[in-house]
Amino acid sequence: MNQISVEELAQRLSSGDANIQLVDVREPQELVIASIEGFVNLPLSQFAEWGDQVPNLFNPQAETLVLCHHGIRSAQMCQWLIAQGFTNVQNISGGIDAYSLSVDHSIPQY
Repeated sequence: MNQISVEELAQRLSSGDANIQLVDVREPQELVIASIEGFVNLPLSQFAEWGDQVPNLFNPQAETLVLCHHGIRSAQMCQWLIAQGFTNVQNISGGIDAYSLSVDHSIPQY
């Protein structure tokens, strides 16, 4: 599975690339604390509610970047997306915690 650093993520977000798909697998209560604009929230705990909709929500050939708190849940999601036929999936290494520490200090840590 491919990884992208939080610094690379910041560059991609600032470029305004409309072709990337952004997925955040954290829980809604985590998003209240800290979030990055542009990500679609698909909480892993609610997989049964959205799992069958993923092929309709996202393009399997488009670059898909997946975020969580530290990178563990997003890695699980990346593996699942690849199993579903997604061809360009990247896990955001270190998650929003690393993004807060290294890129945007205004994002609260939790």
